[in-house]
Amino acid sequence: MIQASVTSTRNARLMTAATHASVAAAAVLIVAKIAAFLVTDSVALLSTLIDSLLDAAASIINLLAVRHALTPADREHRFGHGKAESLAGLRQSAFIAGSAVFLIFEAGHRLFDVQPVHNGAIGMAVMAFSIVVTIGLVSFQRYVVRATGSVAIGADALHYFGDLLVNGSVLISLFLGMQFGWHILDPIFAIGIAAFIVASAWQISRKSLDQLMDRELRDDARSRIKEIVTENPHVVAMHDLRTRSAGPTLFIQLHLEMNPDITLARAHEISDSVEARLLEAFPGAEVIIHEDPAGIPELRREYAR
Repeated sequence: MIQASVTSTRNARLMTAATHASVAAAAVLIVAKIAAFLVTDSVALLSTLIDSLLDAAASIINLLAVRHALTPADREHRFGHGKAESLAGLRQSAFIAGSAVFLIFEAGHRLFDVQPVHNGAIGMAVMAFSIVVTIGLVSFQRYVVRATGSVAIGADALHYFGDLLVNGSVLISLFLGMQFGWHILDPIFAIGIAAFIVASAWQISRKSLDQLMDRELRDDARSRIKEIVTENPHVVAMHDLRTRSAGPTLFIQLHLEMNPDITLARAHEISDSVEARLLEAFPGAEVIIHEDPAGIPELRREYAR
């Protein structure tokens, strides 16, 4: 239990650090892209500026949501506040989808009124700077997601990874416009960026809805749980495994079948041993185990594959 508490504290610090890093990176990129857009008049660069503005808004929401999700369970929220992360993810997807609509409108207009990009070298330099900053942020976010399993940080990382592709495509369009005069590529790339943004919004909303609807964990995680439980020599079998996640917390419920002749105290010891092994594999999880005597029929809810 002490190890689980240490892990939970470390995860909370990592998630908080990731949200602050996200807001800081978005603020730096907004300043750089405003300056670049004013001197280049590139619609593709404008698209990345809008995306960064939305990144900042979404990251601030994420910061507040993660802070709320990490609040300990209280009398009104006995299962904690983890689903605040999922709600933040839905808000993020709405922001992202809205930015795509604006980009499509602006780029569509530029398709019929092609305009040259000015001071393309400055725009390219800003895009290169944006790529470096975003790579650093995404690398840190992915580390945090691997350590904590946070949906909100994962959604933010997915969004910023999309920004990497966006910034790279804008860099290419600026280069081709400068070198070959292919200015039509500027709005074309912007439309492609908008399509990618819509796809990102869908992925974020789907993951958030999975948590809000208490979707079961992935098959590999459920198989790992079954493997851990049944490797205990005193466990005859298990059934009625139910799992879900809420923010950084996993919830695991199951029934253990044991020799009906052992004492309640011994059954409790075996159950504690199984729980300890599960917490080693899934730090910070909430584990509820019901102890059953083997061989006695009961109503079972085995929805699992």
